[in-house]
Amino acid sequence: MSTLKFCRRCKNVLYPTEDKENKVLLHACRYCNHEEIADNNVVYRNKIHHSVQRRTRELENVAADPTLPRTKSVRCSQCNHGEAVFFKATAKGEEGSALNFVCCSPTCGNRWRD
Repeated sequence: MSTLKFCRRCKNVLYPTEDKENKVLLHACRYCNHEEIADNNVVYRNKIHHSVQRRTRELENVAADPTLPRTKSVRCSQCNHGEAVFFKATAKGEEGSALNFVCCSPTCGNRWRD
């Protein structure tokens, strides 16, 4: 994770800049011109955390999304409906992604993973 860095000489904030000749990311002080090579290439990371209510509402609308692929080769275990939308997603705490299905029955909305 990228954190705010400070100049070793004058204690002011170091700002990301680039050494175009060597193609290297640097952190530079705007006051004393001190520069140091960045330890990683992350300048800014914006982490978005959605509430449980918002994620649930988004999943409810998945079956009606016309941009998602649909299949008729699976059956819902809850209502036996023969159509589902599917997408790849990574579950929290797991590596890799799994195929997720959502039943297209307007009265069901069951979700399962393959």
